[in-house]
Amino acid sequence: MGRMAEDPGRRRVLLAAPRGYCAGVDRAVIAVERALEQYGPPIYVRHEIVHNKYVVRTLERKGAVFVDETAEVPEGEIVIFSAHGVSPEVHREAERGRLATIDATCPLVTKVHKEAVRFAEADYDILLIGHEGHEEVIGTSGEAPDHITLVDGPDDVANVEVRDPEKVVWLSQTTLSVDETMETVEGLRRRFPLLVSPPSDDICYATQNRQTAIKQVAADADLVLVVGSKNSSNSVRMVEVALGAGAGAAHLVDNAEEIREEWLAGVSTVGLSSGASVPEVLVDGVLAWLAERGFGDVEVVQPMREHIQFSLPKELRRDLRAEAAAKVRG
Repeated sequence: MGRMAEDPGRRRVLLAAPRGYCAGVDRAVIAVERALEQYGPPIYVRHEIVHNKYVVRTLERKGAVFVDETAEVPEGEIVIFSAHGVSPEVHREAERGRLATIDATCPLVTKVHKEAVRFAEADYDILLIGHEGHEEVIGTSGEAPDHITLVDGPDDVANVEVRDPEKVVWLSQTTLSVDETMETVEGLRRRFPLLVSPPSDDICYATQNRQTAIKQVAADADLVLVVGSKNSSNSVRMVEVALGAGAGAAHLVDNAEEIREEWLAGVSTVGLSSGASVPEVLVDGVLAWLAERGFGDVEVVQPMREHIQFSLPKELRRDLRAEAAAKVRG
C-alpha cells in the first residue's frame, strides 16, 4: 500500500543509510594508501584488498600490486593481507619468503578466527556457515581445518556430519544475509539440539545495518539499485534482501554506466544503497545519473547510525610512529 499511496507523478530516490564503507574496509584501504606513502611503491597486496573494482584499480594506479598467492611476491618485499583475512599457512609462507607483512584483516574477521581456534582447542566440531571459495571462509577454515565443516546455506544442513552431537558450535562468514544465516542455524539446531552459539553474532554490524536499511527502503521502492561488485558477498546479499523485502526489482551495479534505461519503465521510486566496500563517489555517480532522468528528489532513510572506527594495522602504526619520532628528534 505504501507505493500505491504515493503521488503517481512524483519521482524520488530513497537513499539508504548507513551504506558504503564499513570500518574494516576503510581501515584496509587506508592501510594500503599509507603504506604506499610510507614505503613507496610497489606495495604488494594478497588478493583484492576489498571486493570492489573501482577501489582496486585506484590503488593499482598509485602503485599497489595485487597478487593471487604469497609466492608471487618477490623476496624481501612488503605484502598486505586483505580485509578478508588469511590462514596461518599464509603467514608461514610470508615468513619463508622473508616478506614484511602488514595484516589488514578486519578485526571482526579476526574475532571469528580466534573463536575457531578456541573451540578447536576445546575439541568442538565447528560448523562454519559461509560460501565455499570465499576468501574469508578459506582463511577461517585454515585456523582449524581438522575441526571445521563448511555449511553453505540451509540446503546444506542435511549433509552435515559431526563426531559428537553434544560438542558442536556454529560460526559464520561475516558478510552473509542475516535472515539466511539464522535459517541455517535453525536447521542445524533441529539436527543438533545442543548446538552452541558463538559468544556474539559473527555477522558484522555493518552487514546487519546495511541489510536493515535496505529492507526499509525496499518496502517502498519499485526498483532498488545496489552499488557494488559482483564478487562482493555483502553487496550480492543486499540485492537478495531487497527482493525479499518487497522491492519491485533489484539490481547490482558497479557504477552508473551499468544501469539500463529500461529498468526505469513505470518506476516512480528508486531505492539506492551500496555494499560495505563501495566508496561514496560511485553512489554520487548513480544519484547524478538518476537526477538527469527526473529522479532528483532524494530522501535519506536512516534507521540507525554508525560510529565504529578501527585503528590501522599495528605494523604500520609502529613505523608511522617511528618516522614521527625521528622527525621530532631531527
